[in-house]
Amino acid sequence: MKKLVMLIVLSSIVLSCGTPKKVAQSKKVIKGYWLLDNITYSESGNFNVTMLSDVTSTCFEGSNWRFIPNNNTGIYTINGENCAVGDRHFIFTIQEVDAATGLYDFLLKPTNSKNKSSNNKGFRMNLTQLSDTTMQWVQTVSLENKPFKINMNFSKIKE
Repeated sequence: MKKLVMLIVLSSIVLSCGTPKKVAQSKKVIKGYWLLDNITYSESGNFNVTMLSDVTSTCFEGSNWRFIPNNNTGIYTINGENCAVGDRHFIFTIQEVDAATGLYDFLLKPTNSKNKSSNNKGFRMNLTQLSDTTMQWVQTVSLENKPFKINMNFSKIKE
């Protein structure tokens, strides 16, 4: 009886420490190359938004992204005219927030090419949509003391 109880306790610990199945599946889907097609907002108007403490949202539109889930790293490339062009490195994590809704938190931390962060600052977004061809992140910030949502819409680039 004692061995059975220990086996159950040990099994529950091992199972609780693993990556949830949905998160593992999401990592398989996110793997590869993506294009950030456009950025939209929850409010109408013209906004000068700096994304990821890097460049404006206009420069982010049309950027190319690569996700490497086996080591949770990636690169995005800014290539817009009148933008600070080039590769940017990051590490990321996908965390399941609510199994019932299927919503995830997507955590992204800019790094250097050796995956080291200079300021340990990261960004939390909701991964609200992920399929084999499209992905959407929603970042909620505050504008005039009200929630303001920034929607980043991606499409998968066939390799």
